[in-house]
Amino acid sequence: MTEADAHRATRSLSRRSKIVLAVAGVLIAIPAVALVVLLNYDWNKARPWLNAKTSEAIGRPFVIGGDLRLTWDKPSDTLRERDRSWRDLVPWPHLVANDVTVGNPDAIGGQMAGVKQFSFSLNPLALLEHRINIPVLRFEAPQIELLRDADGRNNWTFKQADKPSPWRLDLERIVFTKGTVHFKDAVEKADIRADVDVIDDAVYGISWKAKGSFNGAPVSGGGKAGAVLSLKQQTTPFPLQADMRIGAVRVALEGTLTKPTQLAALDLRLKLSGPSMARLYAISGLVLPETPAFSTEGHLTAALGETSNHFTYDKFSGKVGSSDIGGRLEYQSGPPRGKLSGKVVSKLLQFSDLGPLIGADSNASKTARGVAPVQPNGKVLPVEQFRTERWTAIDADVEYAAEHIVREKTLPIKKLSTHLILNNGVLTLAPLNFEIAGGALNSTIKLDGSGREGKDAIRATAKVGLRHIKIKELFPSVEGLQATVGEINGDAQLSALGNSVASLLGASNGEVKTLVDEGTISKLLLEEMGLNIGNVVVTKLFGDKQVKLNCMVTDFGVTNGIMQTRVFIADTEEAIITADGTINLANEQLDLTLKPETKQLRIFSLRAPIHVRGGFSKPDISIDKGVLALKAGGAIALGLAAPAAALLPLVNTGPGENSACAKLLAEARVKPVAPPPGKTAKRK
Repeated sequence: MTEADAHRATRSLSRRSKIVLAVAGVLIAIPAVALVVLLNYDWNKARPWLNAKTSEAIGRPFVIGGDLRLTWDKPSDTLRERDRSWRDLVPWPHLVANDVTVGNPDAIGGQMAGVKQFSFSLNPLALLEHRINIPVLRFEAPQIELLRDADGRNNWTFKQADKPSPWRLDLERIVFTKGTVHFKDAVEKADIRADVDVIDDAVYGISWKAKGSFNGAPVSGGGKAGAVLSLKQQTTPFPLQADMRIGAVRVALEGTLTKPTQLAALDLRLKLSGPSMARLYAISGLVLPETPAFSTEGHLTAALGETSNHFTYDKFSGKVGSSDIGGRLEYQSGPPRGKLSGKVVSKLLQFSDLGPLIGADSNASKTARGVAPVQPNGKVLPVEQFRTERWTAIDADVEYAAEHIVREKTLPIKKLSTHLILNNGVLTLAPLNFEIAGGALNSTIKLDGSGREGKDAIRATAKVGLRHIKIKELFPSVEGLQATVGEINGDAQLSALGNSVASLLGASNGEVKTLVDEGTISKLLLEEMGLNIGNVVVTKLFGDKQVKLNCMVTDFGVTNGIMQTRVFIADTEEAIITADGTINLANEQLDLTLKPETKQLRIFSLRAPIHVRGGFSKPDISIDKGVLALKAGGAIALGLAAPAAALLPLVNTGPGENSACAKLLAEARVKPVAPPPGKTAKRK
């Protein structure tokens, strides 16, 4: 290349470099000039335009009442050291607005929020992608009013735009500062105010205290939280801690949140305690049974979606009354109703802790768990009504098992297992089983509380079977029973319409049958069972001693709550006893007459009829002194053929055809024939 060519090339390169530099200078100058203009522009002149456009966009009044300015700051200037990231080293345009207020929709009126200072950083490069990127949004001294009226209208739902916007909001972090949040909800009957303040803590950035009312119950408590809520960084934990009392229920939690947009990583240690699990309904909407005082602690996780929410309370443990409880429960919301499912286990269950489930506890216990003491004096059957209006709010599929059951008086109920299913207001316990004294009590219970039968009315059906209950294992502490080899078997089928245990039994229809083979009865035994009526009857019949029972069969027909004897025979070593009469479950009245007949000719040991009358709590037991039950050699009326035959399945299930009960029932099927004068009775 010649010197002239080299010179021309140098001149050409110099021109291109100058052009590139000029273009680069212009590109740098334009945003620099724009930035200078923006920084020096009086943004207060734009306030009317911003107020109008924002009000139009959100469908409610929006006013920037104070100074509006634009600065060039780094987000880290507003963050503590532990909350900063590498992005916070980059300066961004920073918009600061003072005295900002947001009103409510016209239908509600008033003000939703007032902020002493509202500020956020803006990433200008994201605007090229129609994306409004806000690294940090900060509220200074906010005063927020969240309202909902009785018609369900609220002030936190903003008007949706008619057309989807091409712009997308990308908010990374929210900084909380000192302020007040007031929540008033006419639907949930809530009125709660929380005061928020900034604290200097190694874990938390703000603290809060709340006070008010919820569903008529006082609310108090407080907690702590992080000062910065990260909406984009999935690994940044947001710490949470709270300890609240809502009425008599205490809720305490501590943990972290690492994906706040979905709450998929909500990881909390949750503690609950209160006078009854049923009191949790007002807080959570979950239908739980009436129980004694409880306390639980477990691991709560949650995933919230647009159409449904899923909560898991895992590996929880605690106490219900004197019984332990543990397991896993899940709640899935969604149409048509939410559903509670899981498995719960008790290693040791106090039998008395089951009483509140059916209202069978004392009035003092009712008061302690927040229920009116409705049980009248002298009334034995529980009158406390079931809360059926809650049953249609949720479905359930929960399995419960108790590995060992303890009763105050020695009663060897070893295990309990049940499968509870609640579907659209219909509650089914299928099965409800007890292992007891070497045998089993198996039952299926269905309670229709859906409202189909009327407000607060329950259509109930129950099928109960008692099989192979060993008498010597039933009361092992009673002397003289260890040589007993007999069993107890029984069946019951009942249906009714009512709203409590008392009203259901008082309107029930069906039948109840029992068979006892080769047992022992005594005053002491009946004291152990707590059967005061039987205690007095046995004393009247035999005195205070043990008597061998060869067989006892009973068969009651039940019509509108009245149990009518169809067969009642007791065969002891001394006498055969029959009974006739009614047991009225509606008014708890007894009207039975027992007729004993000695097996041998013992003139002085013949018994007169025994009348058992009066209420369940205080029955009146008397001997008919005017008429002897049966004269020596008289006929024995053991029962009708059809009812006696109906008891044969229990014989086949239990002792077999060679037992004393089988022979007794065979005799009962033979109709007695009146004897000629001077002869004893015969059967055919």
